[in-house]
Amino acid sequence: MALDERTLALLACPLCKGRLVWNAATSELICRGDRLAYPVRDDIPYLLRSEARELSAADLEQLPK
Repeated sequence: MALDERTLALLACPLCKGRLVWNAATSELICRGDRLAYPVRDDIPYLLRSEARELSAADLEQLPK
């Protein structure tokens, strides 16, 4: 799945309301502020804290800016 810029602009982190960044390599939406990666399965973003995985500082550094 590829999220277009328009769709991405509408989505926000459910916890901090911050910007989400699309990571096509892992099919996840990334919130840098909360260090969370929300999965996207079958073209559906799962923006639930219980579905998100926590990111380490090393994980964040590997992501494109």
